[in-house]
Amino acid sequence: MNHLPDHRTNHETVNMMYGTYADVIFILFPFAVIALTRAWHGHPEATLTAPDLSIAAAILGGLALGKFVLGLITDHSLSHFRERIVFFLALTLLLVLGPAILMLLLITTSEEVPRMVVFVQPILLIVAISLYTTAISISNLLTRPDPVLFGSEDPDQGDPEGERELELPARDGESQRMSRDEA
Repeated sequence: MNHLPDHRTNHETVNMMYGTYADVIFILFPFAVIALTRAWHGHPEATLTAPDLSIAAAILGGLALGKFVLGLITDHSLSHFRERIVFFLALTLLLVLGPAILMLLLITTSEEVPRMVVFVQPILLIVAISLYTTAISISNLLTRPDPVLFGSEDPDQGDPEGERELELPARDGESQRMSRDEA
């Protein structure tokens, strides 16, 4: 059982996730309308072979990059986490933006779209949604330090020395401090 004070309520976390998924729904809404229009005209498979899902994945990938960069530049005391944020930036470029733009170009310039596109585009969209939600979570975690994770900090002011210690709850209920060098 965790005896540490929980200053971030479950309600705030749920609201953050509702907001994140509302963003995703608003981004996907025009593409859903296009898909319904294609289905109405008797071509529902065209949704999977058209570049629409790649466009949506590229939009979500770009938003994820923006959130990661925002988390990187918002607070200079977060410079200790820059390697991790840069890792997620590179991961987003490798897994979402690069393939999405490549698929977009290949689909629009090809006379006949290969069948594998039907499988690749939905997977690409799922990865983009996952990385976007991860970006929101990481950005919120780093821009609003959680007293449960950073127990020695006052949430209203940053650490004057710039070094942050991550406080992890142990199995016995006691907390363990871990500096950046140990992580």
